[in-house]
Amino acid sequence: MATYKMKIAGLDRELKKFAVSDKLDIAAFILFGDVEITIKAAEELLKKVPEFDIILTPEAKSIPLAYEMARQSGKPYAVARKGVKVYMENPLSVEVKSITTGNVQKLFLGKDEIEKIEGKRVLIVDDVISTGESLEAVRRLVSEAKGIEACACAVLAEGDAADRDDIVFLDKLPLFFK
Repeated sequence: MATYKMKIAGLDRELKKFAVSDKLDIAAFILFGDVEITIKAAEELLKKVPEFDIILTPEAKSIPLAYEMARQSGKPYAVARKGVKVYMENPLSVEVKSITTGNVQKLFLGKDEIEKIEGKRVLIVDDVISTGESLEAVRRLVSEAKGIEACACAVLAEGDAADRDDIVFLDKLPLFFK
């Protein structure tokens, strides 16, 4: 299997490459199970982001990062869920289609999360920002919950996302065109 070697938050990693179409491969950055990079990336991102009151992350791969950033900063975090849970009263929902999922999905915030976000400076946290579809969905949730976006950040900006001026990230992840 083809791989791509890179330095992420100062740590060397080798990412497996996968086809997302017959013309495009991506290098998969998976935080799950990589405690060292999760801790270091959280530390480095917290140095770069402005003041915030709460962290919001989409389910699922960025949850360890949001948790670690919350632990290091002492601030709470919430998760925009991919499905409605029985304990979620009056949920808000938005649709999203990301490059790695392929299908249209929904993200949900329950009443408890909405109350935590309302009127607060929200730090949006993700593992990778690529097309920006997930980011825009989370931004809509923040707006609908009457939160104030403090900043959007990710460990990696993939492809053209690295040219954006509305996100904070640590390293650029290239796309691999065939």
